[in-house]
Amino acid sequence: MSTSTIQVTIESQIATIALNRPEKRNAITNEMRAELIGALDTVSRDREVRAVVLTGNGKGFCAGGDVSGMAQRMEAPAGEVAFNGWSRQQLVHHTVNLLYSIPKPTIAAVNGAAAGLGADMALSCDFIIASQEASFAWSYIKRGLIADGGGMYFLPRRVGLARAKELIFSGRKVEANEALEIGIADRLSAPDSLIADARAWAAELSQGSATALALGKTILNQSYELSAHQVFAQGSQAQAVCYTSREHRDSVLAFLNKTN
Repeated sequence: MSTSTIQVTIESQIATIALNRPEKRNAITNEMRAELIGALDTVSRDREVRAVVLTGNGKGFCAGGDVSGMAQRMEAPAGEVAFNGWSRQQLVHHTVNLLYSIPKPTIAAVNGAAAGLGADMALSCDFIIASQEASFAWSYIKRGLIADGGGMYFLPRRVGLARAKELIFSGRKVEANEALEIGIADRLSAPDSLIADARAWAAELSQGSATALALGKTILNQSYELSAHQVFAQGSQAQAVCYTSREHRDSVLAFLNKTN
């Protein structure tokens, strides 16, 4: 599946979604966001897809929001700026939430600079594998903005509150080695093998029961906000569903047949 700004390829049950505005370092426009939402909806519903890799074509992962779009927003009538901004934020948050909540493993394969919304979208994935040429910057402050793409939620959970504040307040660039050291990235890869490494990792993470993966991810995503009692209760309900799944039945029968 291919569009002007988003490319989707599915191979061996792994979907690779590539942001495709390489001449603009994959800066996000409204049209691109709509295409990305459509792609994420499609792979989320496709039961043949077991995991998702998000990357960028060209030298950059994603430069964030398109600055020309920011200029157009400022030209709107004064009485419409706030509501237009609010409406845009709903789409930003919908995109990020889709990445975060897809009921299958997701990996950001960060091939170059990930700035602003680009850095936030990488954090929205379950895991980040970064090229040795990658960098991260929560550069919103340099445009007089806050980290509106999920960074204020995701970044403290990866690097701790104080370091998240330092990165967001300064907007400084974090190179690949530091990103690995402080927990932004989970793995590093050579540029030439980044996508292959990401897809291999995605295949490894998605070998198990799709039912158990989906239910487990949903609970884990809430675990910092819930009490232990609530996590246990949700786990009990999810396990009851797993007991009825084809994957559980088949695996138990296979184990018993091997031991008889």
